[in-house]
Amino acid sequence: MKTGAGILIEGLQREGVETIFGYPGGVVLPIYDELYESSLRHILVRHEQAAAHAADGYARASGRVGVCLATSGPGACNLVTGIATAYMDSVPIVAITGQVPTSLLGNDAFQESDITGITLPITKHNYLVKRTEDLGHVLREAFYIAGTGRKGPVLIDLPKDVSTKSIDYEFPESEPVTLRGYQPTVRGHARQIDKALELILEAERPLIYAGGGVISSDASAELISLVDTMGIPVTTTLMGLGAVPCDHPLNLGMLGMHGTRSANYAVIESDLLIAIGARFDDRVTGKLDTFAPHAKVIHIDIDPAEIGKNKKVDVPIVGDTKSVLQDLLAKVRKKKEYDRWQARIRGWKEKHPLTYRRDGVLRPQLVVEKLSELLKGEGIIVSEVGQNQMWTAQYFCFRKPRTWITSGGLGTMGYGFPAAMGAHFACPDKVVFDIAGDGSFQMNIQELSTVACNNIPVKVAILNNRFLGMVRQWQELFHDRRYSFTELPPVDFVKVANAYGVEGIRVESADDVVPALKAAIDTDGPFVLDFRVEREENVFPMVPAGAAINEMIGGNVE
Repeated sequence: MKTGAGILIEGLQREGVETIFGYPGGVVLPIYDELYESSLRHILVRHEQAAAHAADGYARASGRVGVCLATSGPGACNLVTGIATAYMDSVPIVAITGQVPTSLLGNDAFQESDITGITLPITKHNYLVKRTEDLGHVLREAFYIAGTGRKGPVLIDLPKDVSTKSIDYEFPESEPVTLRGYQPTVRGHARQIDKALELILEAERPLIYAGGGVISSDASAELISLVDTMGIPVTTTLMGLGAVPCDHPLNLGMLGMHGTRSANYAVIESDLLIAIGARFDDRVTGKLDTFAPHAKVIHIDIDPAEIGKNKKVDVPIVGDTKSVLQDLLAKVRKKKEYDRWQARIRGWKEKHPLTYRRDGVLRPQLVVEKLSELLKGEGIIVSEVGQNQMWTAQYFCFRKPRTWITSGGLGTMGYGFPAAMGAHFACPDKVVFDIAGDGSFQMNIQELSTVACNNIPVKVAILNNRFLGMVRQWQELFHDRRYSFTELPPVDFVKVANAYGVEGIRVESADDVVPALKAAIDTDGPFVLDFRVEREENVFPMVPAGAAINEMIGGNVE
């Protein structure tokens, strides 16, 4: 005989789960009782939102499905922001929530919330399990749905009586999960791939626009091979950083509002845009009808709903990025020289590099740049959201996929610190840094207790300007510096860290940046670095690759 809670724990182990992040409560006590003697590692967070973000960080760093667990009512509701974050960035997590007994459903019982209804728009699928007999196959389906096709979060809501009931149950022999109506297209259509190759060979100024789908499908090697084989320049989205080494000669860096000039100029001048695992996000495109105005468009994506959603496409290819690129590369019989186009792009890169004032002042870009030099692409960098996120994207040199973890689509403040905890458990041998703003860090600062109690060696570099920096920047540029509720009171983050039992250093001089970073890296446990940076430093450039950039440069991109 097995209880529903026992079936759940055994099912998680059968799915290869080693670590879950959670917070106990009344209706999940049967599950926690099973966890008491389980081999699963449970990390007790200090807020359920952190559990969802940690599962998300684990999934992004490892490529496997992350798992979080919360009780009913407020516990489940506290997962919502983390689930929405994962949904927007196509991250595979399974969120397990407790629920009141089935006899009380719909009665407004204590700590009841309709979490399946609440999360319907932000999950790939969700389940309310009403029979213990169904739990085993529901769990298998949940992991299958989360980790296939366009990946995303799945929620399982488990009433208490379902988890306590005992039944005779044996897990079926492992066999492929089949779901009617759910058959993601993996292989791209051969004729469409042929058409794409024809357009590439006809083009004079082709450009690859690569997004997070490349990393999600582990297609970085294939993308690099395409760039090298065909000699086509590449630009990446925020989520695509690391798909191609930052120092690859044909990598133009990030495009869009805070991207490089060379990337944005190349989009304007290209005659063929090859979008791979990207969704034409507004932060990239700006005004859509002026984005890539001279280019035909090839769009490769596993989600057919994304193709043509924002931008008219000439050659759509539905399929897994890795599979499509493999098939495309196999068909290459000749290649074209793009010497003039490459030379033009080199000129833009040389003329318009990303830069900042190097005047001895402690600027946030310096902190990111020095950390990049110290780690040499070997660590995992997680960021919060705002200026800290953009400075990291601009000045950290990402050389490998799954070394950059950030909330792109939802832009969730407070994401980075708990996501960094998850990334550590996915890759325990790597140095993990959370580059934070003082505003974002305070949104989940209580997780200092989690890292202290579990000796999780996450390093936090706070770019502390005592502002909600990105909002303040927009107030400076567009609202006559009327800083309405964006200035934050000073906080001694070192004392706060010490109160939790975590080491820390305050840094106020540019000369002390490297020694402080080395001290953090050399420390076995968690570490907090409070960098008191220039308060009104801005992120530039900040124009999208469509109409606004044309207006700024008067249509001349030389």
